This record gives sequence, C-alpha cells and structure tokens, in this order.
Amino acid sequence: MKVEFAPFSLPLQRRLQTASVAQWVFSFLALAQCCIAAFIILFFTRFWLVSALYAAWWFLDREKPRKGGRRIHAIRNSIVWRYMRDYFPITLVKTAELDPRQNYLMGFHPHGVLAAGAFLNFCTEASGFSTLFPGITPHLMMLSLWFRVPFFRDYLMSGGLVSSDKESASYVLHKPEGGNVLAIIVGGAQEALDARPGSYTLLLKNRKGFVRLAIQHGSPLVPVFSFGENDLFEQVRNPKGSWLRQLQHKLQQIMGISLPVFHARGIFQYSFGLMPYRRPICTVVGKPIPVQRKPRPSEEEVDQVHQKYLTELSKLFEEHKAKHNIPEDSHLEFI
Repeated sequence: MKVEFAPFSLPLQRRLQTASVAQWVFSFLALAQCCIAAFIILFFTRFWLVSALYAAWWFLDREKPRKGGRRIHAIRNSIVWRYMRDYFPITLVKTAELDPRQNYLMGFHPHGVLAAGAFLNFCTEASGFSTLFPGITPHLMMLSLWFRVPFFRDYLMSGGLVSSDKESASYVLHKPEGGNVLAIIVGGAQEALDARPGSYTLLLKNRKGFVRLAIQHGSPLVPVFSFGENDLFEQVRNPKGSWLRQLQHKLQQIMGISLPVFHARGIFQYSFGLMPYRRPICTVVGKPIPVQRKPRPSEEEVDQVHQKYLTELSKLFEEHKAKHNIPEDSHLEFI
C-alpha cells in the first residue's frame, strides 16, 4: 500500500482544523476510557478526595441527563467547533421556519459512523443553529450508557446531549413554554454498520417509537437528512450473514453500542487512519409535519403518521440530492 504523506507546510488554519477533528474523534473513541481510568486511579493517590467528592456529586446529579442535561454555552460556542466545521466543511440548511412556541421532534438521518453532522449542528453553535432557528433550544439524544462514565457525562451534557430514554424525551417535549427540539438519530447504532460512501439505506421501516412519542406529546415531526454523512469513512466489508456482522450484532446486544470497523485517513498521511476524510456534509432540515396530540394513539394512527414521515423524508432527499452530486437513479431505501 502506497502511503501518501501530507505536506508539513500546511497553513496553520488547516492544521487547527485537523487538530479539532482529531480531538473530537478521540473524545468518542478513547476519552471515556481515560475518564474511567482517571476516576479510579485518583482513589489510590493523595488526590483521592477529588474522586470521592465527584462520586458524591455524581450521585446527587444522576438524573440530570434525563432532565434536559446541563448545557454550557461557552463550550457550545468554542472556536474548536468552528475549526471542525471548516475541516469538512459542515453546513446547516433551513427549509422552513420553526415556531418557538412549540416543541419539535427531529428525526436525523443517516447515523453515519460517528454522527459528525448531528453532533456539530445540534451540540455546538458552529453552524449557527440559534441564528437559523431563533428561540429554539436543541437537544440530541445519546445512549444512556455514556452518561454513566464519570467526568465524560459532564462533557456530553455541556453540548446539549441527553439520555436516550422515554423519560428524557418526555421531559423535553412536555415543556409548556415550547421552544425545544429533541433530535433523535432514528437508525441508531445498528444503522452505523451500513454507513459507507454512496449508501442511502436507512433503518426506518419498522422504527415507529419516535412517531408514537411525537403523537403522545403533539409535537410536530421534522425530517432531517445529512448529505455526506456516510462519506466520511470507509468500512470493512460486513454483509448480512458474514461472521463480522454476526459478531457486531452480538456485541451490540451485549453492550448496547455497535462497533463498526472503519478507517479513512491519518493525521500526517492521507492513506490510512481513523481521521475522517475532508468531505462536505450538508444537513438539511425539512418542514414540520403537524401531529395531533393523542395520549394513547392506535397502531393505525402511528402507521399513518409514520408513512407520511417516510414520504416527506424521501421528498426532502429528492429535492436536494442533485445539489450534492447524487445520481438521479439513487433513492432512499428503507429497511
């Protein structure tokens, strides 16, 4: 394999962009383990009181990820995220206004390998979410498992991430004053196993829980498609039925997270590594789908709204795909 090295004369701007993405990738691949290790190791040093006090705070604060989290605007507005935005680059496109007197449920597609577009658009202000949607506060759902990691949980909540359970969702959507968005990556960890360049397959055909949730709270559904999300990494071939796919599914059942085997470029060379490719991501927010509130919707009512959601998502994809060099004969496939 021929290794192509990046020139050391890269402008400072590009180096900062690369560094910002590297720290983001690291945060999701290794920072959690480092936080756990630091928490345990401190107990066996003269700084044991730090871990002891944090453990007490953690116990008292344990419900916070289910209660809207605790965002820190200084972190959401950090210049690091603007460098990350420019690395790809990532853009956020609005196609309709959102009324700040209402709460909305956004379905984000596709998951991709590391959900870069979802994180940067909803957990930071780098792409200007608050400017595009004034009066709207975004919350992005993440597996509850990650909020059990000491220190790391606070980093996650600072950007607006909340626990992915029904109680957490209801807390955000039930706020009477409105002005909240709950973003759910509907395909979840399982969809990440099919994230590869040129793939437009969404795990959505039988995923209706988010629709039922929207009906129960009377929250309009907003389809979101992130063009380029699947193009950031190559993934080792893992067709259904293969030993790798079976192993990944087994690990997912045990751990609750999927483990895609992916690669892209390195920090100092372009041929192989865990850094994502510099490929643009354009996250397009569709128009709201009105939903009539009903505490106990029937299966037929859920199916009807779900089908309308699929139709609107497909329409959104078809209207914008030409702008992103997607072939005319490529369409969304729901599995």
